[in-house]
Amino acid sequence: MKRSFHAHILTFLETEIVPRYDRFDAGHGRDHVHAVMHSAEKLAQFYPDVDETMLLVAAAYHDVGLERGREHHHSDSAAIMRADLRLRQWFSEAEIHLMADAAEDHRASAKREPRTIYGRLLAEADRQIDPRTVVLRAMQYTRTHFPDYTEEQQWQRLLEHMQNKYAEGGYLRLWIPESDNATRLANLRALIADTSRLRSLFNSLLPHI
Repeated sequence: MKRSFHAHILTFLETEIVPRYDRFDAGHGRDHVHAVMHSAEKLAQFYPDVDETMLLVAAAYHDVGLERGREHHHSDSAAIMRADLRLRQWFSEAEIHLMADAAEDHRASAKREPRTIYGRLLAEADRQIDPRTVVLRAMQYTRTHFPDYTEEQQWQRLLEHMQNKYAEGGYLRLWIPESDNATRLANLRALIADTSRLRSLFNSLLPHI
């Protein structure tokens, strides 16, 4: 389901919200938010009762809370959305709260599952499980936040992050069965298990961070 004034909202997102991602680390820039928005649109096709425009707005706002720091960025993103009076020209208060809840629930390390189908779709869309992209984003984050790390320290942090989040028993969870993320995650786990192959990818990406 798409609103008749979808184009106006999309223009607003591209001119007012997406540029805010230029301030963030390389792993959370425009490429990331555009990828999440695109993935959310694709997943919405499997759920005809979902308002695609609302899901797209939630996707556009989902990481803007990084402006206030990473630790609580998911809840800050929700707060920013609820406080943005411009959204009220298109959406009701209830709809804004629904979108904000979805933004708040997207975080992979969240202790509870997303509260609504919008939250589950957005959380799934945020799982950009391409092995090269996952490794590159982790390395970019390390370079940005730990600029003094040696190459070996960067490598050790990558190993720890991969194990904690993506390996068997990691905290990442998938929510949408129609997504191809399960296959992608299996491929990533095979890479994580092959330390020499993971190290080769790490070495090849070092010049790009």
